[in-house]
Amino acid sequence: MDAMPFEISPLEAKQKWDAGEAVLIDVREIGEHQIASIDGAELIPMGTVPQKLAHLEELADEKLVVVFCHHGMRSLNVVNWLRQQGVANSVSMAGGIDLWAAVVDGAVRRY
Repeated sequence: MDAMPFEISPLEAKQKWDAGEAVLIDVREIGEHQIASIDGAELIPMGTVPQKLAHLEELADEKLVVVFCHHGMRSLNVVNWLRQQGVANSVSMAGGIDLWAAVVDGAVRRY
């Protein structure tokens, strides 16, 4: 069995989300979320992820946890940390909300 990749594309994330196989977790700050957001994604700012670990573990038991930020660097760090905590069913969305806005949903504001 191949190890799960650390990143998936926004298009892959959208397909899995539409199929009910994934949840989207936004780890940007509240101010960033107010500028641009993906409807239906859950905001858990990066600094609060450790306090939300049990919640994220529960989500990962049911679905793929797709973590995103602005460009994909913070989310990659969060996924690395989550996997170290045993949350294997987690991936980062490559390119973050910026690439999502470019290739999935042009209505999402770019900043």
